[in-house]
Amino acid sequence: GFLDHDSWITVELQHSLSATSDSFTFRGNVTIPSLNSGLANVVQPPLTDEELQQLKTLAKQNDFYRLKTTVVYSNGAKSTFLTSNKACRLLLAQLKDVLWISLDPSGFVTAITASQDAPPGTFECTPEDIDKLDETLFSTDVLIRHAELAPVPDTASFIQKVEREREARERGDVRDNRGFFAKYWMYIVPVVLLVFISGATNQEGAK
Repeated sequence: GFLDHDSWITVELQHSLSATSDSFTFRGNVTIPSLNSGLANVVQPPLTDEELQQLKTLAKQNDFYRLKTTVVYSNGAKSTFLTSNKACRLLLAQLKDVLWISLDPSGFVTAITASQDAPPGTFECTPEDIDKLDETLFSTDVLIRHAELAPVPDTASFIQKVEREREARERGDVRDNRGFFAKYWMYIVPVVLLVFISGATNQEGAK
Protein backbone atom coordinates (compact mmCIF):
# COMPACT_ATOMS: atom_id res chain seq x y z
CA GLY A 1 0.00 0.00 0.00
CA PHE A 2 0.86 3.67 -0.28
CA LEU A 3 1.33 4.10 3.45
CA ASP A 4 3.97 1.36 3.55
CA HIS A 5 6.26 3.78 1.70
CA ASP A 6 4.93 6.91 3.47
CA SER A 7 3.86 8.58 0.23
CA TRP A 8 3.06 12.22 -0.40
CA ILE A 9 0.08 13.82 -2.13
CA THR A 10 -0.86 17.29 -3.33
CA VAL A 11 -4.42 18.62 -3.39
CA GLU A 12 -5.41 21.44 -5.73
CA LEU A 13 -8.34 23.52 -4.48
CA GLN A 14 -10.79 25.14 -6.89
CA HIS A 15 -14.02 26.87 -5.96
CA SER A 16 -17.17 28.04 -7.67
CA LEU A 17 -18.40 31.50 -6.69
CA SER A 18 -21.49 31.42 -8.90
CA ALA A 19 -24.69 29.49 -8.33
CA THR A 20 -25.57 29.57 -12.02
CA SER A 21 -22.23 28.46 -13.47
CA ASP A 22 -20.21 25.26 -13.31
CA SER A 23 -16.91 27.08 -13.78
CA PHE A 24 -14.32 26.71 -11.01
CA THR A 25 -11.39 29.03 -10.31
CA PHE A 26 -8.13 28.41 -8.48
CA ARG A 27 -8.25 28.79 -4.69
CA GLY A 28 -4.99 27.22 -3.51
CA ASN A 29 -2.78 24.16 -3.04
CA VAL A 30 -2.30 21.71 -0.19
CA THR A 31 0.91 19.66 0.00
CA ILE A 32 1.14 16.70 2.37
CA PRO A 33 4.75 15.43 2.27
CA SER A 34 4.00 12.50 4.60
CA LEU A 35 0.61 10.79 4.88
CA ASN A 36 1.75 9.07 8.07
CA SER A 37 2.62 12.31 9.84
CA GLY A 38 -0.39 14.18 8.41
CA LEU A 39 1.40 17.55 8.39
CA ALA A 40 0.19 19.79 5.57
CA ASN A 41 1.44 22.92 3.88
CA VAL A 42 -1.43 25.13 2.67
CA VAL A 43 -0.89 28.01 0.22
CA GLN A 44 -3.93 30.16 -0.66
CA PRO A 45 -3.80 33.62 -2.21
CA PRO A 46 -6.31 36.17 -0.85
CA LEU A 47 -9.63 36.70 -2.59
CA THR A 48 -9.86 39.63 -4.96
CA ASP A 49 -12.48 42.30 -4.25
CA GLU A 50 -14.56 40.88 -7.11
CA GLU A 51 -14.37 37.34 -5.69
CA LEU A 52 -15.36 38.54 -2.22
CA GLN A 53 -18.41 40.30 -3.70
CA GLN A 54 -19.34 37.10 -5.57
CA LEU A 55 -19.11 35.14 -2.30
CA LYS A 56 -21.30 37.71 -0.55
CA THR A 57 -23.85 37.45 -3.36
CA LEU A 58 -23.94 33.68 -2.90
CA ALA A 59 -24.57 34.17 0.83
CA LYS A 60 -27.35 36.73 0.28
CA GLN A 61 -29.09 34.30 -2.07
CA ASN A 62 -28.64 31.51 0.53
CA ASP A 63 -26.75 29.48 -2.09
CA PHE A 64 -23.99 26.93 -1.75
CA TYR A 65 -20.26 27.50 -1.97
CA ARG A 66 -18.75 24.58 -3.91
CA LEU A 67 -15.21 23.32 -3.52
CA LYS A 68 -13.54 20.96 -6.00
CA THR A 69 -10.43 19.12 -4.84
CA THR A 70 -8.04 17.28 -7.15
CA VAL A 71 -5.67 14.81 -5.48
CA VAL A 72 -2.38 14.08 -7.25
CA TYR A 73 -0.47 11.03 -5.99
CA SER A 74 3.28 10.49 -6.13
CA ASN A 75 2.79 8.03 -9.03
CA GLY A 76 0.94 10.68 -11.09
CA ALA A 77 -2.56 9.26 -10.58
CA LYS A 78 -5.36 11.77 -9.94
CA SER A 79 -8.79 11.74 -8.31
CA THR A 80 -11.33 14.54 -7.92
CA PHE A 81 -13.88 15.21 -5.16
CA LEU A 82 -16.63 17.80 -4.78
CA THR A 83 -17.97 19.21 -1.52
CA SER A 84 -20.34 22.09 -0.78
CA ASN A 85 -21.52 24.20 2.15
CA LYS A 86 -23.71 27.26 2.56
CA ALA A 87 -21.75 30.36 1.56
CA CYS A 88 -23.27 32.11 4.58
CA ARG A 89 -21.49 29.76 7.00
CA LEU A 90 -18.14 30.34 5.31
CA LEU A 91 -18.54 34.11 5.65
CA LEU A 92 -19.66 33.88 9.28
CA ALA A 93 -16.58 31.74 9.96
CA GLN A 94 -14.40 34.55 8.58
CA LEU A 95 -13.17 32.18 5.81
CA LYS A 96 -11.89 29.68 8.39
CA ASP A 97 -12.54 26.08 7.33
CA VAL A 98 -11.35 22.53 7.95
CA LEU A 99 -10.45 20.14 5.15
CA TRP A 100 -11.11 16.52 6.12
CA ILE A 101 -9.15 14.00 4.04
CA SER A 102 -10.24 10.36 4.47
CA LEU A 103 -7.84 7.56 3.55
CA ASP A 104 -8.43 3.86 2.99
CA PRO A 105 -6.04 1.33 4.62
CA SER A 106 -3.75 1.50 1.56
CA GLY A 107 -3.36 5.26 1.85
CA PHE A 108 -5.59 6.28 -1.07
CA VAL A 109 -8.01 9.18 -0.60
CA THR A 110 -11.66 8.09 -0.44
CA ALA A 111 -13.28 11.45 0.36
CA ILE A 112 -12.50 15.12 0.96
CA THR A 113 -15.04 17.30 2.74
CA ALA A 114 -14.93 20.83 4.12
CA SER A 115 -16.54 22.19 7.28
CA GLN A 116 -16.67 25.72 8.64
CA ASP A 117 -15.90 27.08 12.08
CA ALA A 118 -18.93 29.36 12.26
CA PRO A 119 -19.79 30.78 15.71
CA PRO A 120 -22.13 28.43 17.66
CA GLY A 121 -25.82 29.14 17.33
CA THR A 122 -25.52 31.03 14.03
CA PHE A 123 -27.47 29.52 11.16
CA GLU A 124 -28.42 32.42 8.90
CA CYS A 125 -26.75 35.59 7.64
CA THR A 126 -28.50 38.92 7.62
CA PRO A 127 -27.61 41.31 4.79
CA GLU A 128 -25.97 43.52 7.43
CA ASP A 129 -23.78 40.60 8.63
CA ILE A 130 -22.69 39.91 5.07
CA ASP A 131 -21.90 43.52 4.15
CA LYS A 132 -19.62 44.12 7.14
CA LEU A 133 -17.47 41.04 6.51
CA ASP A 134 -14.28 41.99 4.71
CA GLU A 135 -11.94 39.02 5.34
CA THR A 136 -10.24 37.93 2.11
CA LEU A 137 -7.72 35.34 3.32
CA PHE A 138 -8.70 31.70 3.81
CA SER A 139 -7.42 30.01 6.95
CA THR A 140 -7.57 26.25 6.40
CA ASP A 141 -6.73 23.38 8.75
CA VAL A 142 -6.13 19.97 7.20
CA LEU A 143 -7.09 16.83 9.15
CA ILE A 144 -6.40 13.31 7.90
CA ARG A 145 -8.65 10.41 8.88
CA HIS A 146 -7.07 6.97 8.55
CA ALA A 147 -9.40 3.99 8.03
CA GLU A 148 -9.01 1.25 10.64
CA LEU A 149 -8.84 -2.35 9.54
CA ALA A 150 -11.48 -4.58 11.10
CA PRO A 151 -10.14 -7.60 13.02
CA VAL A 152 -9.75 -10.64 10.77
CA PRO A 153 -10.93 -14.00 12.21
CA ASP A 154 -8.10 -16.51 12.67
CA THR A 155 -9.71 -19.21 10.55
CA ALA A 156 -6.44 -21.07 9.95
CA SER A 157 -5.91 -21.74 13.68
CA PHE A 158 -9.54 -22.79 14.10
CA ILE A 159 -9.33 -25.27 11.20
CA GLN A 160 -6.09 -26.71 12.60
CA LYS A 161 -7.72 -27.14 16.03
CA VAL A 162 -10.71 -28.95 14.50
CA GLU A 163 -8.37 -31.20 12.48
CA ARG A 164 -6.33 -32.08 15.60
CA GLU A 165 -9.49 -32.95 17.53
CA ARG A 166 -10.77 -35.09 14.65
CA GLU A 167 -7.48 -36.98 14.37
CA ALA A 168 -7.40 -37.52 18.12
CA ARG A 169 -10.92 -38.97 18.06
CA GLU A 170 -10.00 -41.27 15.19
CA ARG A 171 -6.98 -42.56 17.16
CA GLY A 172 -9.17 -42.99 20.23
CA ASP A 173 -7.09 -40.53 22.26
CA VAL A 174 -10.13 -38.47 23.17
CA ARG A 175 -13.12 -39.98 24.89
CA ASP A 176 -16.48 -38.32 24.79
CA ASN A 177 -17.49 -38.19 28.46
CA ARG A 178 -20.58 -36.09 27.89
CA GLY A 179 -23.94 -37.30 29.17
CA PHE A 180 -26.64 -38.77 26.94
CA PHE A 181 -28.57 -35.50 26.53
CA ALA A 182 -25.39 -33.45 25.90
CA LYS A 183 -24.43 -35.84 23.10
CA TYR A 184 -27.81 -36.14 21.37
CA TRP A 185 -29.67 -32.91 22.23
CA MET A 186 -29.85 -31.91 18.57
CA TYR A 187 -31.95 -35.05 17.91
CA ILE A 188 -34.05 -34.88 21.08
CA VAL A 189 -35.10 -31.22 20.98
CA PRO A 190 -36.85 -31.32 17.55
CA VAL A 191 -38.85 -34.41 18.61
CA VAL A 192 -39.96 -32.75 21.86
CA LEU A 193 -40.96 -29.61 19.97
CA LEU A 194 -42.88 -31.66 17.43
CA VAL A 195 -44.79 -33.50 20.18
CA PHE A 196 -45.50 -30.23 21.97
CA ILE A 197 -46.80 -28.53 18.80
CA SER A 198 -48.95 -31.49 17.74
CA GLY A 199 -50.38 -31.72 21.28
CA ALA A 200 -51.30 -28.05 21.26
CA THR A 201 -52.92 -28.47 17.82
CA ASN A 202 -54.99 -31.43 19.06
CA GLN A 203 -56.19 -29.42 22.07
CA GLU A 204 -57.26 -26.59 19.78
CA GLY A 205 -59.13 -29.06 17.60
CA ALA A 206 -60.86 -30.60 20.62
CA LYS A 207 -62.21 -27.17 21.65
